[in-house]
Amino acid sequence: MLISDVQGFLRNIPDDHRLRVGPFTAKIDPDDPDLPFNHAVPDDGAVPTPADVAALVAAFRARSRVPRLEYIPRAAPEVEPVLLAAGFTPEGRYPLLVCPPSQVTDVPLDPSLRVDLVPASATDDLWAVARVTNAAFDAPPPADHDLARMLRLLAEDGLIAAARDTATGEIVGAGQLLAPRAGVAEVAGIATAPTHRRRGIAGAVTALLTRAGAKAGITTLFLTPADDQAARVYARVGYRKEGEALFISLTS
Repeated sequence: MLISDVQGFLRNIPDDHRLRVGPFTAKIDPDDPDLPFNHAVPDDGAVPTPADVAALVAAFRARSRVPRLEYIPRAAPEVEPVLLAAGFTPEGRYPLLVCPPSQVTDVPLDPSLRVDLVPASATDDLWAVARVTNAAFDAPPPADHDLARMLRLLAEDGLIAAARDTATGEIVGAGQLLAPRAGVAEVAGIATAPTHRRRGIAGAVTALLTRAGAKAGITTLFLTPADDQAARVYARVGYRKEGEALFISLTS
């Protein structure tokens, strides 16, 4: 049930730009070509035909986006072979980590830093969060659509956290809890400025978002770390592996 709940969240994140193509739900951002904001998720148990995949590819290319998917293979095991046959290449397989609300653990944070939630009214802080986040993920400098996305997230009961250097007031780390759906939410966009790494920011931001989400009634909190080092940070907060996520795209 847990895998199905998470897959359902991935497929049903509130989004005005959601598109149904065969057994896929595609999310295509008209303003931002960055890969995380443009991907499809298959239905649970989907058995797509080559024609379904061709239609999905056409939908992405008609919008000048890379055809790609982010999903949990265990929820739809028949999908990957059809994608591979169509020329898709895995970008990576990432552990799916889940933290029961009762198991959230605070981690040490450098005393020169403070981590807080950012309200929608603090637009200067939200711009700073966007700068730190985009730099950490090698995305272009923030634009109006980045701010609009964060404001939409906050309006939909998501959360944004920022780590601040108390001496300078500078925001040097950030993270988000995406808008929950049916008691499920994803922790994402955990970022730290290069000048402030190895000071506990990622763990502290994750713990704050996880604890705040649990307090708001979210029962399933999950994330997909980029590598083993990040996974170890989240393990200290209380996250444990429950499966695997696949990111796969067609680049040729």
